[in-house]
Amino acid sequence: MFTLVVGGAASGKSAYAEDWSASLSSRWVYLATMYPWDAECVTRIQRHRRARAGRGFETVERYTDLAGLTIPEGTSVLLEDLGNLLSNELYAPGGAGADAALRGVEALLTRCEHLTVVTNEVFSGGADYGAETMEYLRALAHLNRVLARRADRLVEVLCGLPNVLKGGAI
Repeated sequence: MFTLVVGGAASGKSAYAEDWSASLSSRWVYLATMYPWDAECVTRIQRHRRARAGRGFETVERYTDLAGLTIPEGTSVLLEDLGNLLSNELYAPGGAGADAALRGVEALLTRCEHLTVVTNEVFSGGADYGAETMEYLRALAHLNRVLARRADRLVEVLCGLPNVLKGGAI
C-alpha cells in the first residue's frame, strides 16, 4: 500500500504521516532525507531526532540513491520528505537528478509492505522565483502528480486536519 501525504509548510502533514505509519505496522522505518547543508539544517535535524525519540521506529538517514537502499522485508517506511529528496538529487554531492528521486520511491514501493511519502504543496505562494527555484518547484510538482496517480491513498493536510482525497476514510 502506498500513501502520499501532501501539505504546506507547518500544516501538520508530518505529524499525521507519523501517526498513520505507526498505525500500520509494529516495524517501521523513518527515512529522513534532510541534507545537513548548513547550521540551520543541522539544528532542524537535531530537533527532528529529539521529536522522534521513543516513538518505536528505526531512523535511517539517506540523502540520495533511495533505489540502492536495503529495507527489511515486511517493514513500513515513512519517507520524510520528497521535497528534501528532490533537492538532494538535484543539488547535493552524489545527486543524480529529478528522475533519481522518482526511481528511489518506485524502488521502495517494491521492497516494503507500506510506504508513506510526505511531500510539500507547491505553487500557492505566488512569489516571483528565480529560474533555479522554478526548476525545483516544477520538478516537485511533477513528482507530486506522478505519485498522486500511483498512490493507493492520497491525503492533504491543512491546519492539522487530514482530508482524504483518494483511498478511503482517515
